[in-house]
Amino acid sequence: MLRITETETGRVQGYPGTDARITVFKGIPYAAPTSGENRWRAPQPAEKWEGIRKCYEFGPITMQKIPGEDPNAFYSKEWHVDPEVPMGEDSLRLNIWTPARSADEKLPVMMWIFGGAFKEGYAHEMEFDGERIASRGVILVSVAYRVNVFGFLCHPDITAEAPEAPANFGLLDQRYAMEWIKRNIANFGGDPDNVTIFGQSAGGGSVWAHMCSPKAKGAFARAIPESASGVNCTYPMPNRRGRGDLKAAEQQGVKFLKEWLNCDSIQEARKLDAWYIEQRFLESGMMMGPVVDGIYQVADSSDIIRENRMNPVPFMTGNTTNEFIMGPSGEDEATVEAWVRESFGEYADEYMAICRRIVEKEGVSLRKAVSVGSFELGVQLALEYFKEQGRDLYYYIFGPTIPGDDAGAFHSSDLWFEFETLMKCWRPFDGHHFDLSRKMCNYWTNFAKTGDPNGLDADGTPMPTWRPFTGEDPQNIQFFDEISMSSGPYSEKRAFLIRINRK
Repeated sequence: MLRITETETGRVQGYPGTDARITVFKGIPYAAPTSGENRWRAPQPAEKWEGIRKCYEFGPITMQKIPGEDPNAFYSKEWHVDPEVPMGEDSLRLNIWTPARSADEKLPVMMWIFGGAFKEGYAHEMEFDGERIASRGVILVSVAYRVNVFGFLCHPDITAEAPEAPANFGLLDQRYAMEWIKRNIANFGGDPDNVTIFGQSAGGGSVWAHMCSPKAKGAFARAIPESASGVNCTYPMPNRRGRGDLKAAEQQGVKFLKEWLNCDSIQEARKLDAWYIEQRFLESGMMMGPVVDGIYQVADSSDIIRENRMNPVPFMTGNTTNEFIMGPSGEDEATVEAWVRESFGEYADEYMAICRRIVEKEGVSLRKAVSVGSFELGVQLALEYFKEQGRDLYYYIFGPTIPGDDAGAFHSSDLWFEFETLMKCWRPFDGHHFDLSRKMCNYWTNFAKTGDPNGLDADGTPMPTWRPFTGEDPQNIQFFDEISMSSGPYSEKRAFLIRINRK
């Protein structure tokens, strides 16, 4: 097995995984620490080391709220289970799971980008264990990147000192990791020309950003953005979460430094303790994420998609059935109607009529009938443009029964399945969940190998055929308690939502 190999900064040693056919390398630095003068700068080269670096432990997570500090928070019972996980600014590390026996195997590579609303999350959360992906002949690389105020602060001082990289440091970290993979992954048995980037939630939004950035053209061969909007909608209410252009984000940065750090310059702020900055950021209630900087993000990803300027790479995308539902706060008709009028404006009467027909036909509550999954709608809007542009892709909807509570197929519940890590979860999954998980992991890794998710299951039998989504045949695969394909005419409600959001 390939337990010791070279990188551009020194030799590294991994160790056998639970499956001894897999070698795990944890915490390899792909860039320099981001403290001091490197804070709020584009990533810088990692320092070289002598001898063999034993890569047996994950690196510290990037600065954020303490994971699992609130044991009653929803995700604290899922995977944010360790409030003592190390944290710091020497965190631009990556982790590799490789099944290679030698460095000349040219295996396909998947680079994972974690989610967390660009404010939290980390590359080695327990659900991201890469062993099952690697067991299918694919190298998994999970990447840490800066989040919240450390990854996305903007300020006139930053722009003045580095106009070529004034913002979006978290995205630049990810892009820097792609470059590291290109230069180094062959030493781990990988093919630098066959790299698939994939991510979920903010990680999925990151994938869309790279697919839409001219600076990322040619950096990867395929992409899988998961549970990320695609195109922002206007109705039922705008879901645009960004901070506009660079100038607006810079003014937010000035306000944060003055009012929360008592600093007049970035140089002053770089001298402060990182945890102090994080605490003040949390107290401020501010949100920071990617902005249109004119350099890496030349326009909002929604506009790039609409204008058919996205990088031409094969891709898969999809969403779960119960994530970020927009709807009224109560069940009574007055509350429901007030929400519809506020959210749909001139289209409110037409939408109410459609939803009343849904109530009559399906027997659901009026509140449920009017509610809309924001990410699902954002993905479906993007699909409309892709149909017209002639872009073929693979589209999925994830919605099996999820045991343990009444959360349904919640945002991120699919992660346990695509990584085939259900055995790490507290939920009482049964045989059909493990069967679905095995097949989903097969589909994901098949796509990374060839651009086609279809293939054989572990026993040599063909899996259900996943047909591509095309303009002539808009198919989606449904990962429910059974796997099936779905197409046909849009529902009246979906057709209405797409029509008003296309205006």
